[in-house]
Amino acid sequence: MTESGGNGHRDALHFHHSPTRVVSLVPSLTESMFDLGLGTSLVGITDYCVRPEEGVDKIPRLGGPKNPRIDDILSLKPDLIITNWEENPPQVVDALRDAGFPVWVSFPMTVRQSLDVLWTLVGIFRSPSAATRVETLELTLDWAISSSSQRKPLSYFCPIWYGTRDGIHWWMTFNQHTYCYDLLRLLGCHNVFAKRIRNYPLEADLGLVAAEDPGDRDTRYPCIGLEEMLSLEPDLILLPSEPFAFDESHRILLLDLLKSLPAIQLGHIYLVDGTLITWHGTRLAHALRELPALLDSVQ
Repeated sequence: MTESGGNGHRDALHFHHSPTRVVSLVPSLTESMFDLGLGTSLVGITDYCVRPEEGVDKIPRLGGPKNPRIDDILSLKPDLIITNWEENPPQVVDALRDAGFPVWVSFPMTVRQSLDVLWTLVGIFRSPSAATRVETLELTLDWAISSSSQRKPLSYFCPIWYGTRDGIHWWMTFNQHTYCYDLLRLLGCHNVFAKRIRNYPLEADLGLVAAEDPGDRDTRYPCIGLEEMLSLEPDLILLPSEPFAFDESHRILLLDLLKSLPAIQLGHIYLVDGTLITWHGTRLAHALRELPALLDSVQ
């Protein structure tokens, strides 16, 4: 079996038998393994693999996705290590490969690619029941897309991080080359920063200095200053609980700073479960159940 990784890399994975000792360094795919009935093969996960609670509580934890304990992973003698180009640093992936263990690297940037990742799991584990579950998810997605055509298109702003620099507020968001964007697009929403790219350094992204060549750095997550945000008029503002834990204090801050925007004046600023937007895999099923209801309330 040959699977496509990120950055043009291709991982050749050949299994004569389904893996029985799997390490997952991707929280959303840890959850997906359980949802597909494959969780019993997991022998190691990250500290951030928290779903499902009743499934992950007894599995050894191996550090964070960015800094897993390589020696602990190798000591488990896994026959498959699940990683992701966005969540796991290249040096981690390279170290695991150099140790001679099978490493699968995924990098879904669309909902379709996310479903393809699930189909890859189905193929690796040769599981008919998992295939049925993914087929059901495909049908649910088709239904949600069809239903979204009946909804008034909504423009939105969705930050995924917040900070200040020398007293200047800034919010990181995502552009059209991300899974988050594609999910909300399929549900009938338009990202007001869809074509915005990340400039480096941060001061350049905020319009304070000239931008430098980004090199191989990721430009899909621009940082937006207050003035740029005020220049656009989204119908909706979503404040996810992860990767940055937006809470009521951040909502109140935006209510004050952006009070001239239509979304604020209409009260269309909501705290949401961030995994519904940022986690690919079977979490898509929860997103398709919960996000349309929120969007319908904005109509």
